[in-house]
Amino acid sequence: MIREAMLYEREEGQKVRCRLCSHRCRISEDHFGFCGVRQNRDGILYTHVYGEVIAAQVDPIEKKPLYHFLPGTDSYSIATIGCNFRCDFCQNWSISQVSSREERIQWGKMLSSEEIVANARQQGCRSISYTYTEPTIFFEYAYDTARLAKDRGLMNVFVSNGYMTGEALSTIHPVLDACNIDLKSFRDRFYRSTCKARLKPVLESIERIGGSDIWMEITTLVVPGLNDSREELADIAKFIAGVNPAIPWHISRFYPAYRTSQTRATPEEKLREAREIGTSHGLQHVYLGNVAGEYGDIICPNCSKTVVKRQAGMREVAVHIEEGRCPFCGHRVAGVFR
Repeated sequence: MIREAMLYEREEGQKVRCRLCSHRCRISEDHFGFCGVRQNRDGILYTHVYGEVIAAQVDPIEKKPLYHFLPGTDSYSIATIGCNFRCDFCQNWSISQVSSREERIQWGKMLSSEEIVANARQQGCRSISYTYTEPTIFFEYAYDTARLAKDRGLMNVFVSNGYMTGEALSTIHPVLDACNIDLKSFRDRFYRSTCKARLKPVLESIERIGGSDIWMEITTLVVPGLNDSREELADIAKFIAGVNPAIPWHISRFYPAYRTSQTRATPEEKLREAREIGTSHGLQHVYLGNVAGEYGDIICPNCSKTVVKRQAGMREVAVHIEEGRCPFCGHRVAGVFR
């Protein structure tokens, strides 16, 4: 469905300036922004993906990954086509790198906000996750759905690359409960060459969210030869600790995909090295992803007792936290556990 976009300004000569993500595209008449799903028509910016779901399914919240947010619950997860990054290693490239530029066809199926919320409630989900591609580029759809979900007692989650503007974050903030932000590298040259973006806006988003009441966890996909040096991993760890050492850091294993099909999978010893780097720089919760046998138990940072136990591919979750505190020592464990 095509409808007028949010967060843009009209300029002279029928141009528009999009204020949704940090590309801040200046779009001429009949052209699309970098995301490929927002188009200027007669000086008005339109989104092409409102209500068009390319993916919708129920996931454990742990798959986002969020380990400290409503552990053991399910999240109704949706996406449209499109993305504002061009990552060579994208795991969901078949839907994220699709664009509305070439011709107007319907991708996926029409699903109203009412239907999404009803489906989530019917299937016993505690939250709705806007994920798989980049939720910022289907912002209007996500925003309307999130407001309705909040009214119906559900929580909302963004799984994002963190490239949203401060204006977009301020708009979604009242109805956004949690997010997982990809911090793909700590080198601007990596973002420019591999993602066609910049590092600074991502760091600014993390700092903004870290200073808000939105629960945040951070993921880094470690790609051999691109972002896996000890120095860079240490820089990431120090930055996260500087925002808040209680922010969980998910260090995820890379598998060959998309344009990096010739790159080998990340050695597990490199991930364990990254975990050691994270803890040595003061991070309280560091997890490995895409590694067999790593289920993400939450350990109390004060007494080292297990307060959340995950098994069987995260389908069996035992939560021992009482009113946000460790039952063994009373230490408050960071997260949303109600």
